[in-house]
Amino acid sequence: MTALLDPAIAVERIRGACTPLASEHVALAAADGRVLAAAVRSAVDLPPFDNSMMDGFALGAEAPATAGSIWPIAGEQAAGDAAAVATTGAWEIMTGARVPDGRDRVIPVERAERLADPPRVRLLADVAAGTNVRTAGSDVQRGDTVLDHGTVLAAQHLMLLAALGVAAVEVAARPRVAVLCTGRELVGDPAARLESGQIRDSNGPYLAARLPHASAEVVHREVVGDDAAAFLAAVGRARAAGAHIVLSTGAVSMGRYDFVPHALEKLGATMLFHKLAIRPGKPLLFARLPDGTLFFGLPGNPIAVAVGLRFFVSVALRALMRLPTERPLRVRLANAHGKHPDLRMHFKARLGIDADGRLQALILPGQESYRIAPYARANAWVIARAGISQLAAGTLVDAYGLSHLQGPQPAGADA
Repeated sequence: MTALLDPAIAVERIRGACTPLASEHVALAAADGRVLAAAVRSAVDLPPFDNSMMDGFALGAEAPATAGSIWPIAGEQAAGDAAAVATTGAWEIMTGARVPDGRDRVIPVERAERLADPPRVRLLADVAAGTNVRTAGSDVQRGDTVLDHGTVLAAQHLMLLAALGVAAVEVAARPRVAVLCTGRELVGDPAARLESGQIRDSNGPYLAARLPHASAEVVHREVVGDDAAAFLAAVGRARAAGAHIVLSTGAVSMGRYDFVPHALEKLGATMLFHKLAIRPGKPLLFARLPDGTLFFGLPGNPIAVAVGLRFFVSVALRALMRLPTERPLRVRLANAHGKHPDLRMHFKARLGIDADGRLQALILPGQESYRIAPYARANAWVIARAGISQLAAGTLVDAYGLSHLQGPQPAGADA
């Protein structure tokens, strides 16, 4: 019997087989969800000029700005007005307007009393220098690093980049992935009537939905029967679609219909590992085709597919995008749970907050690899290393998010 490979060694072999992809520039409007390939430095100050936080009157330092003092109204500044120079008096100013040069503080309109004939303003409170002024560069200074390499761009990042006048960003190219689900029992059409012995394909829809959240592009997808010739033809179509990675599900174990390893031999693939000391997903296979295309053969059970994608395929995706090694969150376990002592276990889990406000992870019931319903409740994965057979409540464990680009997201105070 072939010895099971340590998953840590498997991860290193995956990284070693990956050649990082070139980065690309995309317009800001198309950057949502993309991964920055280089840090972004600001070329400007933000705000770009001193401006007023509120409607009021801009004052200078030529006289004490104290309660009861009266200032002549010397001008007006609205949002969008060009720079003005003021040497004396109060300038009526609107929120966001540029503070005239020579003025260094703003009193709100509700703390001032306007007087007529001639136009003047009486202060109802003292006003110190800098009050109610947004100074140039107080948010971002020219030359600041505002976003780091590896940032997954979201709406708040695009807001910042737009404010800085950034029109395009350098992002990691999306790895192109093909998905081949094997099994003559699979029915891909959800409206089709199931015949005896048939099941619906759930792995294909799962991978097609999850891979874009991992910053990958699905370029080909099909269901293939338990036929080596048909499988080889499907691999050919996947490669023709430009896939950097081909994922298959099923047919990688020890049964008579588990033809994928032999099919890869016919393609001249280099087998980098097959069968890991993990659960679920022990028969997982990784190979490199002669043209450099990476191949992952995932077991057919749905949770084994989820684990294979999350903890092994994602390693390749990160390496292709030049992302650093992922780090888990260390949290306490809410409930005791047993495990196989010789295997690294991947548990469907729910991260939450206990009644005392502490973060904890609950290993969910229903850990079998065929059971999808518990996974639908999960918001995290918990990993338990080999070498232990029991996890006690309160044990510190490694928790990971459902995607390698998003950390664990705790639920409310229900664990």
